[in-house]
Amino acid sequence: MPEVLLHPGDYHFGGADTRIHTVLGSCVSITIWHAALRIGGMCHYMLPGRCPATEPSDARYADGAITCFLRDIKRTNTTPGQYEVKMFGGGRQFPHLRTPASLDVAANNIEAGMCLLEAHGFPLTVRELGGTGARRLVFDIATGAVWLRALDRVRDGDGATA
Repeated sequence: MPEVLLHPGDYHFGGADTRIHTVLGSCVSITIWHAALRIGGMCHYMLPGRCPATEPSDARYADGAITCFLRDIKRTNTTPGQYEVKMFGGGRQFPHLRTPASLDVAANNIEAGMCLLEAHGFPLTVRELGGTGARRLVFDIATGAVWLRALDRVRDGDGATA
């Protein structure tokens, strides 16, 4: 089975013979999976949007990553509503620093992704967002399964090391 490693700003869409891996900190990954066709994709975006907005769009940004998904969805004659959608990441990497909300990259990444998914009709079925630290993520396009492993972090609200 081919293994694809996504780095920050990468995107991959493919068939059932692919497994996609990434490691997330403040970045966010979205997975989409079409159960009947066994196709899907994953992005690893770093920032909520382009600044200035005239900069070329790509998967480094939430809006560019959604554009990539929409392009492949159109190419496969499917619609966003036919996919199982999962969202992961947005962990604060320096929780001890007091950051103004406007500069909280992790929180802004989460908000941008949620808004864009809703605006384009993607049904979000699973989310594991926020907290602190990093996550290792593996997405199997054959089954739609996602394996998630916390890497030295504390979850929001529970104060426990995971």
